[in-house]
Amino acid sequence: IVGLGNPGPTYAGTRHNIGYLVNDELASRMGGGFRRHKSGRADVVEGRLRPGGPRIVLARPHTYMNESGRAVQEAANFFKLAPADITVFQDELELPPAKVRVKIGGGIAGHNGLRSISAHIGNEYRRVRLGIGHPGVKELVHSHVLSDFAKSDRAWVEALCQAVADNAGLLAAGQDASFANKVHLTMQAKGFFDKGENGGDKPA
Repeated sequence: IVGLGNPGPTYAGTRHNIGYLVNDELASRMGGGFRRHKSGRADVVEGRLRPGGPRIVLARPHTYMNESGRAVQEAANFFKLAPADITVFQDELELPPAKVRVKIGGGIAGHNGLRSISAHIGNEYRRVRLGIGHPGVKELVHSHVLSDFAKSDRAWVEALCQAVADNAGLLAAGQDASFANKVHLTMQAKGFFDKGENGGDKPA
């Protein structure tokens, strides 16, 4: 499970680093802290989300976002993983805040981290797209993703990280639709989406 982001304290609270934040929550539940790994350019935690569950490797590239693929390829080679074994948590401009979608393969929608990963290991890995919303104007995208989450965002960001971690075992079992549905229902129950015919696409 790869959490995408940029390393260092300057970027720690930015929208682009929501993948890091999810993996931090997973690491805390697995009882480990990220450490430099001999596989190469990634910090890693190894363990299980629950007793008897599958063994999981959490990877956090310590490259910048546009070089993420180098770290992912090195880790994949070390642990002998195929692209289909890899799940990537990424920020997604084209989804409203707190929405989640899961897909395998497909386009990269201009995401530099995904572009780098696809260039190094191919395209057939799982992406968990974590909505951060779009600023509405293309020229503002760069500053939007590299800006810190607003104080008003913190509640849903924390709730989303927890909901994703609560249900991450479903991803490990290949139950992607169930994962996405459970995360959505959890976020809706906590009041982060309007209840409506659109399935709660509008943040409350």
